[in-house]
Amino acid sequence: MRLWIKEHKYCLAGLYLFVFLAGFFALEAAPAEPKVIIRCAADDWIPFNEWFVLPYALWYLWVPACMLFFMLRDRAAYLELCFIMFTGATLCLAVYAVWPNGLDLRREITADNFCADLVRLLRSIDPPCNVCPSIHVSSTAAVHLSLCRSRSLGKRTGIRMLSLFITAAICVSTVFIKQHSVIDVLCGWLLSLSLTAAASIYKGGKSCQTFMHFWPTGWKK
Repeated sequence: MRLWIKEHKYCLAGLYLFVFLAGFFALEAAPAEPKVIIRCAADDWIPFNEWFVLPYALWYLWVPACMLFFMLRDRAAYLELCFIMFTGATLCLAVYAVWPNGLDLRREITADNFCADLVRLLRSIDPPCNVCPSIHVSSTAAVHLSLCRSRSLGKRTGIRMLSLFITAAICVSTVFIKQHSVIDVLCGWLLSLSLTAAASIYKGGKSCQTFMHFWPTGWKK
């Protein structure tokens, strides 16, 4: 294992995850009083549905699995994903630190089933603060954009379509279980799109290609 890591030192970029987690839990341990409550009209139109906790929880498998795939199969995509996802997450922490924000969308859960219990557990460990931009969404978007831009996948549109479906399900789930506002979702996407455009320009591409790669069929070799 040490020999493999020595030959693939780029994999160590993933260790920044522990730096991010240290900052995240530090903010969670001493939460500041929200300066603003994030809310929009669309949040009131979207009903609570505890079953959406399933695609929400899928994030904990999808993101690590895609990172591992890129780490083993596509060095360029792995490093780009680390840049987009970790830079985005760090910027989110900076926003939380200087502009504390929160939600008031949560209501008592009356349903009595497995998914309702999962949402209750989630709420008990994840307070409704530090929500905008959504790290859950920005990291999911970063994975999808990296998948759509990855040359190691060639023209495998099916994989990219699957990624689009999973990405949409995860992002939508955040508003249906009232973990995030629609505003948080949009800001999370905008953050990852901006960082992907920056990565594209740095590598000599054009920023408009970022929006082409959003759709699986927009990939070009």
